[in-house]
Amino acid sequence: MKSKRMRTPHTDAESHAQVCPEPRHPSVTVQDSAADIRPFMAGFPTGVCIVTSITADGRPWGMTCSSLCSVSLDPPVLLVCLNSASLTLEAVRSSGTFAVNLIPAQGQSAAELFASGTKDRFERVAWRGGAGTAGPHLHRTAHAIADCSVISDQTMGDHAVIMGKVSTVTTLCAPRPLLYGLRRFITWPERAESGSLDCDFVF
Repeated sequence: MKSKRMRTPHTDAESHAQVCPEPRHPSVTVQDSAADIRPFMAGFPTGVCIVTSITADGRPWGMTCSSLCSVSLDPPVLLVCLNSASLTLEAVRSSGTFAVNLIPAQGQSAAELFASGTKDRFERVAWRGGAGTAGPHLHRTAHAIADCSVISDQTMGDHAVIMGKVSTVTTLCAPRPLLYGLRRFITWPERAESGSLDCDFVF
């Protein structure tokens, strides 16, 4: 008669704690000013937006950005991080305003366009500006747009941390967000109608 091998039951704490298998050779990065945090951040997927602004002479500028977060609900404040060498940053600083265009899954081509060095990017997408807009609205691409006025501008290393007070939020369609992680674009698996948007995720 064969003996039965008894399995040791796992507690809920154990099953939740062992998410990743233990690596044989853990990768360790020296903690100093030269540490490369890009592989670390690649494992933290985020939404995708295009930050836009207009210079004093009316020229539109914009760039794809994944460094966006909410800072405060009252007053409503958003934070974006822009490359210090970016011409979009120059436009934001000169105008004092910017628009955050949230990009849905079907807007990946626009996100790739605005992440490139293409100079005629605004000739390849539909957009509108004018009174009441803080920057070009990509109304055929974005699922929602926030118009912001700059209230804080701080340089940190090779980027600028820009905070903007939101004056207007325009919702254009039901969101199915475009995401970026592990150095590639992915899409949200389902529409937001199946979930709840009533939670407060501002920390």
